[in-house]
Amino acid sequence: MTIELESKVSALLEGIASRLDISPTKYKQAVDRYTAVSNWIAEGQFEGVEEIHFYPQGSFRLGTVVRPIRNGQDADYDIDLVSEFQISKKKTSPKALKEAVGKRIAENETYKKMLDEEGRRCWTIHYAEQDGIGFHIDVLPATPEDASLRNNLVDSRIAEKAIAITHKNKDKTYEWYSSNPSGFADWFENINKPVFDLVKATQQRSLFENNRDIYASIDEVPEALIKTPLQRAIQILKRHRDVRFTNHPMAEDKPISMIITTLAAKLYNGEPNVFLTLRNIVNQLDALSDLLKPEFSDNKVLQEQSLITRNADGTWVIPNPVNPDENFADRWHENNNQKARAFFQWTKWIKEDVIEIIGTNDVGKIVKSFESTFGQVSITTARALGLPTSAAVLSAPMVQISNPNKPWGR
Repeated sequence: MTIELESKVSALLEGIASRLDISPTKYKQAVDRYTAVSNWIAEGQFEGVEEIHFYPQGSFRLGTVVRPIRNGQDADYDIDLVSEFQISKKKTSPKALKEAVGKRIAENETYKKMLDEEGRRCWTIHYAEQDGIGFHIDVLPATPEDASLRNNLVDSRIAEKAIAITHKNKDKTYEWYSSNPSGFADWFENINKPVFDLVKATQQRSLFENNRDIYASIDEVPEALIKTPLQRAIQILKRHRDVRFTNHPMAEDKPISMIITTLAAKLYNGEPNVFLTLRNIVNQLDALSDLLKPEFSDNKVLQEQSLITRNADGTWVIPNPVNPDENFADRWHENNNQKARAFFQWTKWIKEDVIEIIGTNDVGKIVKSFESTFGQVSITTARALGLPTSAAVLSAPMVQISNPNKPWGR
């Protein structure tokens, strides 16, 4: 591949990811909204609680937000907000804490109208769409995790951030679940930081120049809006997964975002652009598909990489990097390895749809494939870059999938 073509492809991928991302205007709106919710909860009276820490978790915190797809359509952005009550979980209960938070939210007449029924772990506040884009905020009640349950196998600074979150079971009983979203964010940011530091100044200046109606100075531009090739690659991976599994028989078994994010971060080698980052990640993930073969235990090279491992009994392991006791693949062996097969079917798809198409060195074929895979967002990006597009799909909606658009493999 020539340097010129690599530059064009990377620009196309970067543009697709940026258009899938939350805009600076909507980001500010989201922050304003979860700050208002936090302030309202904090002003409530909670017995034995002197302080509550609020912070976002998940893709909003990691900078890998992609507008989700539900029923073939773009859906609301979801913002996960941790409300960490500074009280020992021995002095409260998951039921009492969960209900207290729900009650406090409902005391606000505006929030009461937007409040959904109680979820397993969260209280969800739905906001009406503006400019065709909606939000919902998932408020997650939590307490600091007991020191005795913090994992000693990870950095003590990360372990200190472990929390106990409320969980409502199907039988309506409640229990505590251990989690560490802030610790995971620290782990991810440590991998991301070297390249982040390199791109920060340039991107901050660009964001300021293009959003002077929002920011009075460069210093006001949030670091959360600065994106590295790793973050952009994860956004591409997540959107490809969402589109490819729409209306597919294995849709319920599609790879979860936490697995995609963890593996991508572990495989990132500081590549300077999105194309090289994606190629490295996808090729290495696809190579792991040999673990599906009956003779998987003979492949010592794959096992020793410790990205995805498979035990002698056929169970799978993808450890949480900040809590090795948590296995993200604990259900991959069920239903004849259905979730594992869905994962490796996806790695095959993205290798075909993105990496191998790029390898043709034909800009026209690359753009056409991306149009099919990413829809209108790809067409808009290609046109902005002066690249050829297919007239047949120029009027296609950003995402509107009623049937799979490709002959799905098994």
